[in-house]
Amino acid sequence: MIRRLILPLALLAVVVLAVPATHAAREAAPQYVAPRGSGALFLISGHGWGHGVGMGQWGAEGYALHKYAYEDILAAYYPGTVLSQTTVRNIRVLLADGKARLTVSSDQPIAVVDGTGATHTFPAGRTQLTSALPYPAPLTLSPSRGSMLTLGNAYRGRFVISLVNGKLRAINVVTLQQYLDGNVPAEMPSSWLPNALDVQAVASRSYALAGRKPGAAYDVALSSQSYLGVAAETPQGNAAVDATKGEVLTYGGKVATTVYSSSTGGWTQSAADAWGGGAPYLVSVKDPYDTISPYHVWGPVPVTGRDLAAALGVSGKPVDATVTRNGSKRVAQIDVVVSAHGSKTDATATGNAVAAALSLRSAWFSVGVLSLLPPSPHVAVSPGTTVTLTGTVHGVNDVVLQARPLGGAWAELKQVTPNPRTGAIAINVAPTVTTDYRLSTTADAAAYIRISVSGP
Repeated sequence: MIRRLILPLALLAVVVLAVPATHAAREAAPQYVAPRGSGALFLISGHGWGHGVGMGQWGAEGYALHKYAYEDILAAYYPGTVLSQTTVRNIRVLLADGKARLTVSSDQPIAVVDGTGATHTFPAGRTQLTSALPYPAPLTLSPSRGSMLTLGNAYRGRFVISLVNGKLRAINVVTLQQYLDGNVPAEMPSSWLPNALDVQAVASRSYALAGRKPGAAYDVALSSQSYLGVAAETPQGNAAVDATKGEVLTYGGKVATTVYSSSTGGWTQSAADAWGGGAPYLVSVKDPYDTISPYHVWGPVPVTGRDLAAALGVSGKPVDATVTRNGSKRVAQIDVVVSAHGSKTDATATGNAVAAALSLRSAWFSVGVLSLLPPSPHVAVSPGTTVTLTGTVHGVNDVVLQARPLGGAWAELKQVTPNPRTGAIAINVAPTVTTDYRLSTTADAAAYIRISVSGP
């Protein structure tokens, strides 16, 4: 439902004269200054990195630092699951799809079995394949003893090259253990504690197997899990894979879809809140040791009104924004007040959509607003004429109004105290010369507006 908002302009107005040459206010040097004409400035701060559903990798390391066993860490993130054993030994990984050509290489000759069962050999070195395969598809490529196949990265196991809709598809058939050897260190730093790496190994193994479907061409794709092959392997990662050999989490007798992300910000998100549905074990739980994450708290990220309008796909100038949260603390909806042609209307979007459009680390964020509106109509005033600057400030502390006489330097005029309920501001100024005004913090400054003064 879209609601219409009218920004209140009434607040105690203070007359502020143009800055005299002897004014003692400090000059500000914010790190970010919004470009002229870019509108209100939105300062976005948040928590965590990623969707926040299931295990948080930084939080898992935090648990390990506090001496929690990996079984207990898994139970904390995936409540109700059971640690079980899988009988699956091999896995099929989609490495490439829809390609016009692929280059496969090895330092030894490659054994090839075509779709009819006939055997062939590719020579050592690079072999470029196109949709005009040299033999009937699919081709199964196996490395010579002691060598391995390369397709961008070097991988253990064998490749199956097939044609799908006239394009090449490459699948790596590898043991589950070898797959995880190339996955776990790609997902989590090998320098982390063994218990955290064990958690990652079980979560990775479970997630990879949960998506397997009878009759499907492959089990897992590079787009769903990081898998860098031999280059990623480390002794610590291999140790975690070996220590948890065959272990998966199950729920109701089925392998659990153990999604995970980098940092939860201190509270995981339920799958229902994130995606509108999900498993009973993917609920929102406290993640107490995510505090070690460098992304536990982030921001503020300055976003101009112009950029916010582009992200929302709206015309007009955003002048205010508020958020509605879901039960997992993430933004369910952002409500942006847009000014256009003298009226104000709302534009809404989901938190996930805005986070993606603005490249935010997560959908757990807050929005601060520095919005200063020029008087209307934009006409020159006589020297000393009182002009009321209006706008909105909320979600930001220590905001000041700054002024810059034409050709001069920025200096602070006064601390801004918005209406505590509405965030509205109304400040009277009386410039004696053409002067620019802007709202600023010590770190960020919104785009300025200009009051033109006529006459001497």
